[in-house]
This record gives sequence, C-alpha cells and structure tokens, in this order.
Amino acid sequence: MSRSKTSKAWMREHVNDPYVQKAKAEGYRSRAAYKLLEMDKKDRLLAPGQLVVDLGAAPGSWSQVAAARLGAKGRVVAVDLLPMEPLPGVNFVQGDFREQEVLDALLLALGGSKADLVICDLAPNISGIGVSDQARAMYLAELALEFARQCLKPGGCLLVKVFQGAGFTEFLAAMRKAFAKVASRKPEASRGRSSEMYLLGKGLKA
Repeated sequence: MSRSKTSKAWMREHVNDPYVQKAKAEGYRSRAAYKLLEMDKKDRLLAPGQLVVDLGAAPGSWSQVAAARLGAKGRVVAVDLLPMEPLPGVNFVQGDFREQEVLDALLLALGGSKADLVICDLAPNISGIGVSDQARAMYLAELALEFARQCLKPGGCLLVKVFQGAGFTEFLAAMRKAFAKVASRKPEASRGRSSEMYLLGKGLKA
C-alpha cells in the first residue's frame, strides 16, 4: 500500500516538474538535459569539433546537448546498458560498461582517437539498501575515472555524477590526483532532495 502511495506521489511530482514539461516542449529526451546545459554554460565544456564520450547515455538527452554543441565536425560516442534511439552525430554502443567486451567496442568506436571530454551520468538501479546503493554508485564513478585516464587527451576533462556518502572523500582525492583542477557542481535541475552532485575534473595530468 505504501509503495503504491509512493509511486503515485513520484508520478505526480514528475508530471508537475517544470523541467520535465520544459524538456517535452523543447524536444529533449529527459529533464537531465538541463543539468548538462547549466554546467556547460558555467564551465564551457563543449566546443565545436570535439570528441565526447557519454557514459550512461540513455535515453540520450546529454548526447543530444553534446551533439548540438559539437556541430558537424564533432563526434559523440555513447554507451548504455539500455537501448537508445539513434541521434545524428552520435555513435551508440549498447551494453554493460562494466564488461570488457563492451569497453572494447567503445574503444573501437573511438577509432584510436583520444577524447576531449568524458561525461558520465551513470547511476545504479536503486535497491533501497543505502550502503549497497552507495557502494555501487561509487564503483561506477571509479570506472568512469579509470576510463577517462585511459581515453582522454592530456588536458582533457571528466564530468562525473557522484553521490555524497561512503567513498566520496576517497574518490575526490583520486580526481584531484588525476586532474589539475577539480570542482563540484549541483545544477538547479538536480532535485534538491537528491544526494547526487557532479565532479568536474579539468586538465588531465600527463
């Protein structure tokens, strides 16, 4: 009974969410587009001609934003466990980012090129067990950082979603070791009650 009430409350909030309504009106695939738009406006992450990797891309709103900013000479390589409808300028790989076979397919899609920017909005399926969910979320962030170290150009950037809790301090230290500058971001489109935030690493160290 309580689960049903919770589901109804979530649906009511979702339908009334101004970012959900705005996304529908402006043709974005989800409200998450406005998180990236806000952070890009502040930090100038996206530029014409870049090569960008989108980890955890489905349904595709971050790839939409990136592809539009990169223009005809830019390229987005995206990956997600879930299927994603095609987008112009986006090369999509479907599969579990944690599996070597999928990682190899992602590297193949990069064609030997190094990325200018890795964006990661990955989050685990929530079980409701806080300790377990936090551990899985931080593991995904760690994988994103490991991928960025391997696939970014020197001086490249990583924007990764994290959740405040166990493991956050250690992950922040690892980001600071890998990048010249690290900043935290909490975009307005991120729901206030959520513990999610984003870490931006600029200037991958050689």
